[in-house]
Amino acid sequence: MPTEIEDEAPAEGEEAPAEETVAEEIKLEESAQKIVPGMTVRVHLKIKDVTPRGDERERIQIFEGLVIGKKGHDRISATITVRKVSKGFGVERIFPLAMPTIEKIEVVKQVRVRRSKLYFLRGKYKKRLKEVPVDKK
Repeated sequence: MPTEIEDEAPAEGEEAPAEETVAEEIKLEESAQKIVPGMTVRVHLKIKDVTPRGDERERIQIFEGLVIGKKGHDRISATITVRKVSKGFGVERIFPLAMPTIEKIEVVKQVRVRRSKLYFLRGKYKKRLKEVPVDKK
């Protein structure tokens, strides 16, 4: 019986993971590791909507706000808490960084803070936060 080493190609019906998607995931993970409290970020999310006709469509929703906390240091359980004020009401949203619906995270600006959790900003806080220049790449 001849022993031949077959190419490790996916079987019919299976698709090989695209190198582009793997590269995008690595790029997102690297950018997510650099996010720290005090940054103003734009989180781009893929949202599935249903039109009045019943058709499904996918769109990008942007949530812009201040990162007030980061929890978890490993790739799977890491989360960031982003807070924004919309129409006079504070809105906070917790984003797991491993969530597949996050398309990208943009850093808008960064302020200098001395705390790892900025929960004191939830109340009435009068002082201004000092802005630090951010390298746009």
